Amino acid sequence: MATPQARGVIYVHSAPRALCPHLEWAAGRALGRAVNFEWIEQPVLPGSRRADFFWEGPAGTGAALATAMRGWEHLRFEITEDPTPRSDGGRWMHTPDLGIHYAQTDTLGNLVIGEDRLRSAMELAAGDFRALEREMGLVLGAAWDDELEPFRNAGDDSAIVWLHKVG
Repeated sequence: MATPQARGVIYVHSAPRALCPHLEWAAGRALGRAVNFEWIEQPVLPGSRRADFFWEGPAGTGAALATAMRGWEHLRFEITEDPTPRSDGGRWMHTPDLGIHYAQTDTLGNLVIGEDRLRSAMELAAGDFRALEREMGLVLGAAWDDELEPFRNAGDDSAIVWLHKVG
């Protein structure tokens, strides 16, 4: 059976100018073809650049892209992979201070939290509401969202529309 085709978006929120060609090379290697990002200035962090890039490839390409791009200093990015009829979607967030966070997503882009992870969070919280709130923040990647949000807002003139967190 053929691997289903997936698609998604690479959001490079901030990268040092010198790193930009290396990110294109890394993404191209993961995608199996040369790519060129359309870089623009990132106003939140002077001297850095930002880019959005639509991609298509076999299911699992989002993970390959995140693996190829993580580890560089001063890099903030998100990668999404839409679900296919035979594979889950995913969202990878990376910041220099926090590293990488992965979460499974549904067809609308909502994070999907597995039963085992929910039970673990409840067990670790041991009835303490504040502890449960902390655990759920970890599961949902709240620290990554908090750090990336100013960089997302700086891209409001982007051709790609990002659905900002609500609530």
